[in-house]
Amino acid sequence: MIEQTTIEYEKTILIGLITQYQDEDKSTEYLDELEFLAYTAGGEVSKRFTQKMDSPNPKTFIGSGKMEQVREFVEENDIGTAIFDDELSPAQQKNIEKILRCKIIDRTNLILDIFAQRAKTSYARTQVELAQYEYLLPRLAGMWTHLERQRGGIGMRGPGETEIETDRRIVRDRITLLKKKLEKIDKQMEVQRGNRGSLVRVALVGYTNVGKSTLMNSISKSKVFAENKLFATLDTTVRKVVIGNLPFLLTDTVGFIRKLPTQLVESFKSTLDEVREADLLLHVVDISHPSFEDHIASVNKVLDEIESADKPVIMVFNKIDQYQPEVIEEDDLVTEKTTAHNTLKDWKQTWMNREENAIFISALNKDNFEEFRKLVYEKVRDIHVTRFPYNNFLYPEKYLYEEE
Repeated sequence: MIEQTTIEYEKTILIGLITQYQDEDKSTEYLDELEFLAYTAGGEVSKRFTQKMDSPNPKTFIGSGKMEQVREFVEENDIGTAIFDDELSPAQQKNIEKILRCKIIDRTNLILDIFAQRAKTSYARTQVELAQYEYLLPRLAGMWTHLERQRGGIGMRGPGETEIETDRRIVRDRITLLKKKLEKIDKQMEVQRGNRGSLVRVALVGYTNVGKSTLMNSISKSKVFAENKLFATLDTTVRKVVIGNLPFLLTDTVGFIRKLPTQLVESFKSTLDEVREADLLLHVVDISHPSFEDHIASVNKVLDEIESADKPVIMVFNKIDQYQPEVIEEDDLVTEKTTAHNTLKDWKQTWMNREENAIFISALNKDNFEEFRKLVYEKVRDIHVTRFPYNNFLYPEKYLYEEE
């Protein structure tokens, strides 16, 4: 008989700021995302703390009065972890730990922790480990307070080496080793990509948790791990797909997120090479998310950073089955109509109307899926015929796919 297992979630609190660059609505939205990240990592959020400040306190991130409030709540409710929405400096982290006497992590550390949980292949684990060590290196100072410095005395005179310096050297050596390992794997992956021949390459890109893996499973009939959590997919998956009689390669890539740690962008550059080498991008958007336009901007920013912004793109607005616009009652004369009140029909009349290659689907329920397949077929065929002009007669201009 299989024993029932219960998952114990760690009690956490969230701490964020409201600044001139991040208003109350934006701060709430970021903390919502941070709460989802905490849940993905195995944390249960007990309370959120926010404070209005012009800029973060260089010593403790938030003011002393608010810090005292947080300290009292941590002590009274036996909180194990305090999560800060922005990256903390090593000094801030050390000072806050002294006051709160619990585990202190920031958004970067939390994302790294989720990546470490999710990494399955040797390649992904190596990338995550490198990012973790690069994050850890400047923060080593406060981690050895329980150890005394090596003592002087007979046989110990001379320059010597303190415990902290020893560990810094070990971490630097490990970083060098991991970088060499990644270079070796990169070369192997480059060879693999080269061996795929001249097939048209299509890459799924988008914000995390927009349904890329679900779409991959639907269109390629494969079984890529998909879950309603952030960063469910870390490892790049490539599948050969045939629509009608036209073959192409479809790649599922890691999702993007706002405030993505620079260490991760660096260490995951090779994974993003799949996007760089793609002929066509399927930009998947969760239209049911209230901030999907911000998500589009975040993804476009990363695409620009990796020099892939000029590639042909199909905008795939996913999760239409979950889209619920806000409703204004007929007798409500005060509430002004905003984009939150837009129906799908309204959205189609906005800037999306100018997007020739935009499609609205539900990957889970396969709503509008035939139109999606037709659009992908047409775009892949245009690229394929340009590449192989002598066999264009094999692939008709009209989509001839019949449902199996």
